[in-house]
Amino acid sequence: MNHSERYVFIAEWYDPNASLYRRYELLYYPADGSVEMHDVKNHRTFLKRTKYDDLHLEDLFIGNKVNIFSRQLVLLDYGDQYTARQLGSRKEKTLALIKPDAISKAGEIIEIINKAGFTITKLKMMMLSRKEATDFYIDHHSKPFLNELIQFITNGPVIAMEILRDDAICEWKRLLGPANSGVARADAPGSIRALFGTDGLRNAAHGPDSFACAAREMELFFPSSGVCGPANTAKFTCCTCCVIKPHAVSEGLLGRILTTIRDAGFDVSAMQMFNMDRVNVEEFYEVYKGVVSEYNEMVAEMYSGPCVALEIQQTNPAKTFREFCGPADPEIARHLRPGTLRATFGKTKIQNAVHCTDLPEDGLLEWAPRRR
Repeated sequence: MNHSERYVFIAEWYDPNASLYRRYELLYYPADGSVEMHDVKNHRTFLKRTKYDDLHLEDLFIGNKVNIFSRQLVLLDYGDQYTARQLGSRKEKTLALIKPDAISKAGEIIEIINKAGFTITKLKMMMLSRKEATDFYIDHHSKPFLNELIQFITNGPVIAMEILRDDAICEWKRLLGPANSGVARADAPGSIRALFGTDGLRNAAHGPDSFACAAREMELFFPSSGVCGPANTAKFTCCTCCVIKPHAVSEGLLGRILTTIRDAGFDVSAMQMFNMDRVNVEEFYEVYKGVVSEYNEMVAEMYSGPCVALEIQQTNPAKTFREFCGPADPEIARHLRPGTLRATFGKTKIQNAVHCTDLPEDGLLEWAPRRR
C-alpha cells in the first residue's frame, strides 16, 4: 500500500468557547489510519500527522460528522480532485423502507444492511397518513391495486432509512430481491423479501428503482426544507428511553441490539437516529455532572457520532428495561448479569452500548426533545 496516499476534505468545527465555526483541511492516510489537520484561515498546521484508530475510510463522505480527538467535524467538501474522484464517483444514497409487515424483523434487516457495507445516515420510525402514502405511490395511481397498497402501508409503522454506499440503488435492490416474495424465495432465497416477505404486497421492504425516484422518496420521508416529515410513532405513555450510543452504531451493532431487545420481550414503539452537539449532551447528562467521575468522557462519547433513540414500552412491570441494560460497567455486567445489553455489547464504562433512563418519570423527558 502507498504510505503517501491521502484523502483530503474540507471540514468545519463549531468552537463553543469562541461561538464561531472554524474551518480545517482534514487529511486521512489509509495506509496507517493517520490524520492531519490544517487551519484554513491561518494557513498553519493544527494537528501533525497522528495515528487515529477511531476514524475509518467508510466514515469519509460529504455531510458526515466525524469525531477527531473530541472535536466533532462536519465534512463539507472534497479538498482535492483526487479525493473527489476516488471517493465521490460512485457514492449514492437511497431510501430503505421497512414495511409494516416486517417491523418485528427490523433488527435482522438492519443487520443485513450493515453487513452489506451500507452506512445508515438517517433513520426514523413513522406512521404514514393516507395523503403521504398516496404521494409515495404516485407511480401506481393508475393501478387497480392502489387502494390496497395505501391501506397496507398506513396500517402500521414503517422504518425509513437513508443508506449510503457505492452503487447504493442497485445494491439495495439486489439485496431486496424480486418484488414478489414467492418469486424471491425461488430466484433469490437469501434476499430480504425471500426471508421476511409473504407475497407481492406484504414483501417486507422497499427500495427506489432510480436516482430520480430515490431523491423524490427521500424528500418525502426526510424533507430538506427542515419540516419534520411523516409523524413519528412515539406514544409517550408507559415508556422509557434508551439511546444506542455512537460507538455501537458505528460498529454496526444496531440491528443486533434491536433483535436482543425484542427477544427479551420489550416493544420498541418509536425510533430515530440523531446527532447531538456538546451543549445538548451536557444538558442531557446534567444529572451526572459532579457525581460521576467519567462525566467528561461520557459527554465526548455521546456527541462523537450518530445515536439512535428508542422509546421502549414497559409492558412487563416485573421486568424493567433498566435491569435488562445491566450495570454501567460492562466488565461487572459480564460477571454479575451476563445476559444484559451492556454485558453483550459494551466495551468499557464509557462505551457501554446504551444509555437508559434512571427514573420512570425521566422516560418521557428524555425522549420528548428527540420526537421530531
